[in-house]
Amino acid sequence: MEQLRGNAAVGQSGGPTAAINATLAGVIRGAMECDGIGKLYGARNGIEGVLARRFLDLSGMTEENLRLLENTPAAALGSCRKKLPPDFDGEHRILYEEIFSVFREYDIRYFFYIGGNDSMDTVAKLSRFAAETGYDMRIIGVPKTIDNDLMGTDHTPGFGSAAKYIATTMQEILRDTAVYTVKAVTIVEIMGRDAGWLTAAAALPSLYADVAPDLVYLPEVPFDFDTFYEDVEGAFLRHPNVVVAVSEGVRTADGRYVGEGTQSGAADAFGHKYLAGTAKALEYAVRERFGCKVRSIELNLPQRCASHLASKTDLEESVKIGRAAVQHASSGETGRMMVFVRGTGKRYEAEIDSADIAGIANAVRKVPREWISERGNGVTEECLSYIAPLVEGQPELLYEGGLPKHFSFDL
Repeated sequence: MEQLRGNAAVGQSGGPTAAINATLAGVIRGAMECDGIGKLYGARNGIEGVLARRFLDLSGMTEENLRLLENTPAAALGSCRKKLPPDFDGEHRILYEEIFSVFREYDIRYFFYIGGNDSMDTVAKLSRFAAETGYDMRIIGVPKTIDNDLMGTDHTPGFGSAAKYIATTMQEILRDTAVYTVKAVTIVEIMGRDAGWLTAAAALPSLYADVAPDLVYLPEVPFDFDTFYEDVEGAFLRHPNVVVAVSEGVRTADGRYVGEGTQSGAADAFGHKYLAGTAKALEYAVRERFGCKVRSIELNLPQRCASHLASKTDLEESVKIGRAAVQHASSGETGRMMVFVRGTGKRYEAEIDSADIAGIANAVRKVPREWISERGNGVTEECLSYIAPLVEGQPELLYEGGLPKHFSFDL
């Protein structure tokens, strides 16, 4: 097949991670190496930037800046949460035609979208419209999400670094809370709306240290308050300081979020409610039931932006999958998402491939039930063994004035 020639564009979408810029750096490196790509445009604020023609020319970035970009958290190009219409009829078609008019104006024949579930929905729709209208273009989704909930891939870029931050922070909390003899409960809320991969990582210290959270609750198992009270009572029999890790998205059997009473009810463009307050709701419940000292901790944004605790494995893989996206596109692929395929040997290895976006968009990959304890208050060693290699290694950071140095486009 003769290689398609033209310019390329790359955008970032959804919640940032500590590794999303490493993936961007990989796409930039791949574009520089691709003979079929002329200029590489960075779309500021994702698909919104495409519509507004807010482009940066990313061609010719220096090696020094690329290395700095790889170790910078958040989305250097800016992000968005714009949902495209579900069909191409009527007024909806006007929006798609506007997007593709921009592609034509800038001779963009390659589009790489770095994001999670909702971003892959955008990739799927743009791919269908390009096919329907006959515009010769390669559209590739490049995964990122700390939630690790994308289908079709062994894991997602960004998860390893977030998991490392959570495991490290949990280990430090466990050390701190163990110094007192006063009866107390500490509840740590961790991100995860529908899948509990991040919360499972809170138990990772148990593989290497003498500490571990007493109780771990994931969204995959319905939360029951009576069972929770029994679990806390059982933990008190072992020691006075009980530590609980809980996903923000845990629900009761009737589908209600545990923290619903403390939430605003607001939702984003994709209909996802803004979650927070689960730990606070459990704090109130524990105080009322046990009358003991209790505190709640919400790890919040540091889970996704703590690049000072990033996983070297995560960053290196993120660069590789971004570069591979360009290689697959230049070979003729479109309507695909890049994926990791884990090897079957004892030593961790992961190859990069691609999968049809149609089977990935709008689906959620959950923690297998067999990786969660029968009672639903912990995770198995098999689960932790899956996570462990993804958090390994420490990247070499550049410091300035004692603080990590970051890269920034002149936005």
